[in-house]
Amino acid sequence: MIIKGRALKYGDDINTDVIIPGRYLEITDSDELSSHCMEDLDSKFFYKYKKGDIIIAGKNFGCGSSREQAVICLKQIGIGAVIAKSFSRIFYRNAINQGLIIVESFEAVDFIQNMDELEINLDDSYIFNKTKNQYFKINPLPAFMQNIINHGGLINTIK
Repeated sequence: MIIKGRALKYGDDINTDVIIPGRYLEITDSDELSSHCMEDLDSKFFYKYKKGDIIIAGKNFGCGSSREQAVICLKQIGIGAVIAKSFSRIFYRNAINQGLIIVESFEAVDFIQNMDELEINLDDSYIFNKTKNQYFKINPLPAFMQNIINHGGLINTIK
């Protein structure tokens, strides 16, 4: 599987409360809920992202509450993947279960800049920064997690 998109770079400790603020959790329409994605971190996010863009972040992405809505919103708006130095454990499993592609890479995060054009090759386990002509090796997901991602999430895998 190959994911292509522009980098949208943020810092460390991106909390689920800024991915989708708690004041919107009563909204049941997923499109409306997703329109508030990342707004407390970047008020222009919803207007500048493009489907397929790749979020780049530092350590501890998805920390905070265990709300699945944070992953659901990112997936709903079409984020291609999240590359971070590390993920909170609950966010990591929520992402896999929802079919959101996540990649851990200290090295890539340090070199990727905002709006770099990226390609993630999950089959061959690398990130290619097209803008800078740089390759970064990544550890592959375990086969059972890759299977869940390939099916678009845990529910689709079970079906």
